[in-house]
Amino acid sequence: MKKRIIFLSTLIVLFSCKDKTEKTEHHTNNDKKENHLNNKTTELKPAVTEKINDTFEILIPKEYRDQGEENEVNELTKNWLDLYKKNGKYYLGKADYNIVRGFSECSGDSTKIIHSKNNSILLMNSPQLALGEVETITIGKNKIWPKEKLKFRFANQEYTLRAEGKVLSSEKITTDNGEEIFQNVKNYKLYISTTNAPEQLFLEEESFNDTFVELLFIGDIDKDGKPDFIFGANRDYEEEQVILYLSSRATKGKLIKKISEADIQFDC
Repeated sequence: MKKRIIFLSTLIVLFSCKDKTEKTEHHTNNDKKENHLNNKTTELKPAVTEKINDTFEILIPKEYRDQGEENEVNELTKNWLDLYKKNGKYYLGKADYNIVRGFSECSGDSTKIIHSKNNSILLMNSPQLALGEVETITIGKNKIWPKEKLKFRFANQEYTLRAEGKVLSSEKITTDNGEEIFQNVKNYKLYISTTNAPEQLFLEEESFNDTFVELLFIGDIDKDGKPDFIFGANRDYEEEQVILYLSSRATKGKLIKKISEADIQFDC
């Protein structure tokens, strides 16, 4: 009888240990599966990043012709930003404007005219840019003719703009700033470099018709501590073209990137 009791007790202990071992192994396996799933979920979870547009639309506050039912002015809203000048300083603020209907006697087209309430330089569809005062520099030269260089300093860094091209003819003209030399140029190229960055070709025009490239603005529009540029690049005297370059959107090894251009035709 005692042997039977001992035998039964031994079986009970063995089954109890086996059951405990199986539960432990089952629990451990479940933990491993759960950890694996959690790790997999974490690995597959995409990172949330703010999307920044590399390019965006710009407008000059002037008159635009209707192209059928289309007009560039239709894209303008109060969410656009305005780069404007006030009391000798430049600011980036919300666009404040009115749009009125017009008519071009020259071309016979209906038009839309942007009347800005500020002394606007450029209207930009980029809400990601920070509002406030814009650091700028003043330069005494707005035309860089072939074989000429323009050097300037911005945030303790020296920059050089260098021009190439073929001069076909030169003449003396009278402007609002007095007399100056005007040149007829073709195959124009404009480069930018710094003391620690190689030259980058960023503006190129094959020919001009009584016009030339003008440097309109140098300042830190995107607030990255580096200069941004606005150039007038009219190819014809019956056209107005403005080009915006930003430093913060430049690709690796480059100093600036062309973001957008606004083009107004007023030929007959």
